Amino acid sequence: MQKIEHIGIAVKDIASAGKIYKALLNTSIYKTEEVESEYVNTAFLQTGPNKIELLEATAEASAIAAFIAKKGEGIHHIAFAVGDIEAEMERLKAEGFILLNDKPKRGADNKLVCFVHPKSANGVLIELCQDV
Repeated sequence: MQKIEHIGIAVKDIASAGKIYKALLNTSIYKTEEVESEYVNTAFLQTGPNKIELLEATAEASAIAAFIAKKGEGIHHIAFAVGDIEAEMERLKAEGFILLNDKPKRGADNKLVCFVHPKSANGVLIELCQDV
């Protein structure tokens, strides 16, 4: 693990949440993107080296829609940058972590991603991110 890549925040309305976080962080959204495979719209903000990813469901089948229905809006995951996602996945499996993906998949912000089950990390969903 190299660093915290971003913190993902589940929101009901990305436009409204974007206004709040732009004011809070005194910065602008630098990128928006739809990730069709995950049924989400994303918006990224950055202040210094820190990034926030806002996540809005685009369908009821979205994990974000399920998260908000169960827990409400809030922190959804913490993402860590890795240099070699496949090697990191193997290392974590050997350590006994449960991965939600067998192989890395395309995520937002031009990254390969894999998620670690919250049951393996004290209730926190962990995302591994590798630049493509």
